[in-house]
Amino acid sequence: MRRTLTMAAVVATLLVPAGPLPVAEAVGGAAPVAVGRWSAREAQSFWTAERMASAAPLPPGPADRVDPAPPELPEPPEPVEPAEPVEPAEEVPVVTPSPSATGLPLPSSSPAATPTPTPAPAPVPSATTAPTPTRAPAPPTPAPLPAPARAAVPPLPALTAGIGKNFDGIPVAGRMFLVKNGGAYFCTASVVSSPGRDLVLSAGHCLLGSDTQQVAFVPQYTRAKPRPFGMFPVLRDAGGHSKIWIDPRYRSQGVDRAAALDVAFAQVGPDARGFPVEAVVGGNRLVTGAGYAHARVTLIGHPASAARPRVCVNRTTKFTSADARIPGSFLRINCTGYPGGTSGGPFLTRYDARTGTGDVVGVIGGWKTGGDTADTSYSSYFGADIRKLYEKAVAGAKAGR
Repeated sequence: MRRTLTMAAVVATLLVPAGPLPVAEAVGGAAPVAVGRWSAREAQSFWTAERMASAAPLPPGPADRVDPAPPELPEPPEPVEPAEPVEPAEEVPVVTPSPSATGLPLPSSSPAATPTPTPAPAPVPSATTAPTPTRAPAPPTPAPLPAPARAAVPPLPALTAGIGKNFDGIPVAGRMFLVKNGGAYFCTASVVSSPGRDLVLSAGHCLLGSDTQQVAFVPQYTRAKPRPFGMFPVLRDAGGHSKIWIDPRYRSQGVDRAAALDVAFAQVGPDARGFPVEAVVGGNRLVTGAGYAHARVTLIGHPASAARPRVCVNRTTKFTSADARIPGSFLRINCTGYPGGTSGGPFLTRYDARTGTGDVVGVIGGWKTGGDTADTSYSSYFGADIRKLYEKAVAGAKAGR
């Protein structure tokens, strides 16, 4: 978000407990991270509790920043997109479409462990071939991993519309940590349901840059409990690039001219036990084409100076920019106390207190990378372009498995 950072916060981006952050290797004497490798154990070794606590929110980038796009996987065939609905007036809330309208996966309410593949049976000797009398015994079939413990969902605090409160967080949302320009930073991110159960959603401006390295997602981060559900590293391709999907126009046109496309998906690897993120904490369901006005949105974010995340509920309205340098229409919500660090936080409709998930219709970002005050936040509109980006991420993640 384009919030004003104090000088102390700027200095903190460059100074961490172990000194200036290296980009190519872990700290504390750990072995260097190979170009194509970045596992949960390596991420946990790098992102210690002290380093996570000292990470700063990303400073706002220059308005005309252009980011070269890394090599990308081929796009899947594009489906025919239905026409966008006619938007109602701001005062009239729009009912979120039913799950069948979008065709995207449902959130996980009962995560299950990844099944262990059954080994193929040994070949049977033919009638003309004598069996080998000294054949070694087949190795025993490994026992399946136990199912991950279902994430406990704490109740939300009592909320007044538009007034944010710090709370203990929900499992499906957390901090996305990364290294950029030698400093340790973070944004907010959340799990989005997908066929591979391995995608997280954040703002595009959080993950721009070819020097964005050592990226990892930590669900329900708090300073008191920095890894309550482990750590999930953003995977890398063979060339060492983090597997992040951002619309190429956002990269080429910059954070202002392409503010309507300020969205990013990232593929995360399993935790240290081998479980995918959605199996551990569940996932929100991506909803596109739902309009701008929603009667009740739950907003989650991780403020820069807070030891815990923040939650707020309020309605959203449509905001159309009058600034020709930042064209487009955006979702707008008035919620107090969302400064730097909350970028990428999800806008959730139909929040289910039992599962701790909902329908995600936006993320903090877009106009002025989320807004220029801490009490009003924005999101790019989730329409046809965001649906295509999600489908591209799903196809790319599948191809890399």
